[in-house]
Amino acid sequence: MQQWQIVLGELDKKMGVEVLEQSPEKVVATMPVEGNTQSFGILHGGAMVCLAEAVGSWAAVIHASTQGKVAVGVDINATHHSSGRAGLVTATATAIKLGRTLCSHEVVITDEAGKRLCTARITNALVERS
Repeated sequence: MQQWQIVLGELDKKMGVEVLEQSPEKVVATMPVEGNTQSFGILHGGAMVCLAEAVGSWAAVIHASTQGKVAVGVDINATHHSSGRAGLVTATATAIKLGRTLCSHEVVITDEAGKRLCTARITNALVERS
């Protein structure tokens, strides 16, 4: 089985993202609430979308690499269900469809108690390396 190594970008590092699991079918990462809050002291919705984009894109990049391609984002949407207030949140990207030209992942973000905070869906196009 192929072992993948996700490389964190500058924003991921600033947000305190830590990858726990990685494959084309599933990527899991955590992020602290502290340092990623908005003016009311709760987890910023944009931070959750950034985290969802990161884990969904990483899964797509891993899938694309199995075909000698690269992944480029074409769509992301998110629904915020509840506020994160403290501790770590966990994002799990699960494959919906791993195709030859497109792949889609559902991303669920939960708090430490397992409460769903956000659901996102991300779609990436798989294109030839230039």
